[in-house]
Amino acid sequence: MTPPRLTRLQLPLAMALPLLALAGWWASTRGSGYRLIPAPGEVGWALWDLGVGGINDDAFSGMLLTHLLASASRVYGAFLLAAAVALPLGLLIGRVWLARALLDPVLQVLRPVPVTAWLPLSMIVFGLGPRSAFFLVALGAFYPILVNTVFGVRSVEPRLFEAAAMLGTTPAAMFTRVVLPASLPGIFTGLRLGLGLSWVVIVVGEMTGVETGLGAMIMDARQLSRTEIVIAGMVTIGAVGYLSDQAVLRLGRRVLRWSPQHA
Repeated sequence: MTPPRLTRLQLPLAMALPLLALAGWWASTRGSGYRLIPAPGEVGWALWDLGVGGINDDAFSGMLLTHLLASASRVYGAFLLAAAVALPLGLLIGRVWLARALLDPVLQVLRPVPVTAWLPLSMIVFGLGPRSAFFLVALGAFYPILVNTVFGVRSVEPRLFEAAAMLGTTPAAMFTRVVLPASLPGIFTGLRLGLGLSWVVIVVGEMTGVETGLGAMIMDARQLSRTEIVIAGMVTIGAVGYLSDQAVLRLGRRVLRWSPQHA
């Protein structure tokens, strides 16, 4: 456990670097004329206008919630689909040698291919619109979950099987009583990485012709040279991605209370 004294310092230490960066940003843009990088105050006003409107009254005003909900539905839906496929597949590859021999080489060849390389093919197969974005986000989340699940299963200590057998655990029950609990730390690491990467990929995914979404909003703002909207969209993705990661982290700590590494 973290000592109480260090716990009290966590928030100030976490805020130190962002505040320093914000001060440097403000100082570098203060008093200048025309510039490509807006001042922090301009981004703040852009965020306010995106959220509630009433400042610019343009196509972006008051649209933040609409874009956020569209992106969140794609991110969380694609993440759940990726987890539903990657988790059982990873458990199978990690535990069954035949599945590993058949599937692992193909997956390892496809894994290094970046999501952006799949963009043209996804648009050909799924067409322009949300389905292509959904596919790309699910693909981005799939491999971190799969790899960490396989690693978690393969890292199970062999002595656990011996101890379970001595306590009367049947071979059929080894998976649910030994393999799955022991691999949960690796699985939750994969879920955190997969969800985080889903928010990274959403901007690329929403370049496929969708009308609403944070990625679509950022691309529209870029074309109009509205850099303050671009940065406001980046801040929103970062904040929501952080909250999503914290939710998975807290769930993992609750599920893994028995593990010393997650206490």
